[in-house]
Amino acid sequence: MPDPNSRYPIPALRLRDELEVERSRFITTVQEVTSPEAAQAFVAELKAEFTDANHNCWAYLVGPPGSSDRIGLSDDGEPHGVAGKPMLTALQHSGLGDTAVVVTRYFGGIKLGKGGMVKAYTAAVQTALAKLPRGQRIAWAHLVISFDYSLLAPLQRRLADFEAEELESNYADKVSLKIRLPREQQAAFEKMFTDLTAGQGEFSRPGDS
Repeated sequence: MPDPNSRYPIPALRLRDELEVERSRFITTVQEVTSPEAAQAFVAELKAEFTDANHNCWAYLVGPPGSSDRIGLSDDGEPHGVAGKPMLTALQHSGLGDTAVVVTRYFGGIKLGKGGMVKAYTAAVQTALAKLPRGQRIAWAHLVISFDYSLLAPLQRRLADFEAEELESNYADKVSLKIRLPREQQAAFEKMFTDLTAGQGEFSRPGDS
């Protein structure tokens, strides 16, 4: 079975969206983050940008969609549980991984109540995520493969079948290629390579990323 954590959607870029609820402005900023430290730096940047806002509430999720081991959230002065938690819940149900979101609120003079604030912060995140272009996080495996010259063309024709990319090549007694491919494709590629070379090809795994 493919590892669901080896490939998953992430934000393709930083996106900003604005929602008005009962005269309060909710400005949502979303971007990809790859570590809790990167998420905290993102939050600090937004707080510095919106120093005059009433609140800069935030949530982040590092890892595959739905992750719960590297997460963070803050109500930033709003009543406990009305901002950070619903924002994180929206992230965890979005199908996205490696994502941080800050919702900046400018109070409009009309109190929303706790239930209203939960709905507003949830809607702010969901509305922004619905507009967010998505990319992919791919866990790459790297292989060095060596084989006879006669198999170069057949092998190169098969690379695309496994989303494999040729990174380096060396032509000596045998052809040696350094390739990368999605980790989920590695086992199938190695089987194909073994079959194609009738067991005479060699491969090594210099490292994964």
